[in-house]
Amino acid sequence: MAEAIIQARAVEKYYAQPGGDKIEVIAPTDLEIRPGKIVCLLGPSGSGKSTLLRMLTGLSKPSSGQILWHGNPMDGQIPNVSIVFQSFALFPWLTVLENVEAPLIARAMGAIERHKRALKMIDTVGLDGFETAYPKELSGGMKQRVGFARALVVEPEVLFMDEPFSALDVLTAENLRSELLELWLNKKMPTTAIFVVTHNIEEAVLLADRVIVLGRNPARIRSDFEIDIAQYRDRKSPRFLEYVDFIYKTLTRPEQEITAPGKAAQVPGDGQPRQRTKFQMLPHARPGGIAGFMELLADRGGRDDLYKLADELAMDVDDLLPIVEASVMLGFAVLREGDVEITPEGRRFGEADIQTQKQIFREAALNNVALLRLIENTLHAKRDHAIGEEFFRDILDEHFSSDEVERQFETALNWGRYAEIFDYDSENGRLFHREEADTDADALRVAGEV
Repeated sequence: MAEAIIQARAVEKYYAQPGGDKIEVIAPTDLEIRPGKIVCLLGPSGSGKSTLLRMLTGLSKPSSGQILWHGNPMDGQIPNVSIVFQSFALFPWLTVLENVEAPLIARAMGAIERHKRALKMIDTVGLDGFETAYPKELSGGMKQRVGFARALVVEPEVLFMDEPFSALDVLTAENLRSELLELWLNKKMPTTAIFVVTHNIEEAVLLADRVIVLGRNPARIRSDFEIDIAQYRDRKSPRFLEYVDFIYKTLTRPEQEITAPGKAAQVPGDGQPRQRTKFQMLPHARPGGIAGFMELLADRGGRDDLYKLADELAMDVDDLLPIVEASVMLGFAVLREGDVEITPEGRRFGEADIQTQKQIFREAALNNVALLRLIENTLHAKRDHAIGEEFFRDILDEHFSSDEVERQFETALNWGRYAEIFDYDSENGRLFHREEADTDADALRVAGEV
């Protein structure tokens, strides 16, 4: 596990009263922020969420306990963090460019470097062309984009966000959440962790790798758990709704202990702990080769000795084996003591016409191949039904060597495109679902006409 960037050790916040009593706002609390994670802090109004954020950033000192930055006490240190505020907090007399440059001026950065970095960040958040505009000329969403750019331009190690979308209308907030997630997942943000304070339960489940739920009077951690749903997330999926329901119950039933869905899911019915899902290593076989092999096997009575078959085809067994392994993985064949035998589904695949073969292959791939299932679910959940290939390469990188990542991705592309699970634009490296995107476009066009 990576070393914590920020640690809170028994931090407490209270206010002393004239009679010697104290009002405790935050009970002694332990908390860590680690690299590579989006953490969302939820709690009822007045529970001390923003107070805790201020202590973690060094803006406010705890009454007791200690905040550590990379294992060292925060006292006297200036942590490399930034904050995006709910109220935009822009300087109205400065242009967009000047607002974004402001923190770099405070750090005494040279004008040329400061200017280049600010322009790059403005472009990253989608405000290219508005460099000379003043805040009064911008919509709420554009103002918050300026806030993002200003926070990110200093390349913070941790980006803190205090209810950043609550002042925006529903559609604008939804667009900004999606854009934030896109920047984070595609590693276009110069930050290693994000800490979001929010009161929006769906927002937390949509964004977070980890959710912390606070109780109040005084604030204390009621639940701290990870969201085990791959990005991008479908709000209508049963697992998503399960997390939303759990957080709602935690917030509204302070007297009741409720088990987080993620923790409950660790132990299935047989009492054995579940292992983290691993992606199978896809055999490097093309769909056409698999189809040809099924046709051949069907013609030979449905069963043959693998080594005899390879010899008759003048092939090395090692050359034939990937096709056999792919057929077995897809449920088209089984191996028994050196013999390969076609299954009923494999026979149906081998004897079908081209379009039916594609449909059979699609069903088999989505049922049996975790990577293709992840790609299909991700494209379905994304609003524009498209995503950059690097997202999936990064996932594969956790399971395979760099060379094998390329081979696995190439095989997944071949299988997915053949089965029409997705399309692929090689020029910009994006996978997309043309049919769903076209359907959404038609719906929008009809809505506009109405």
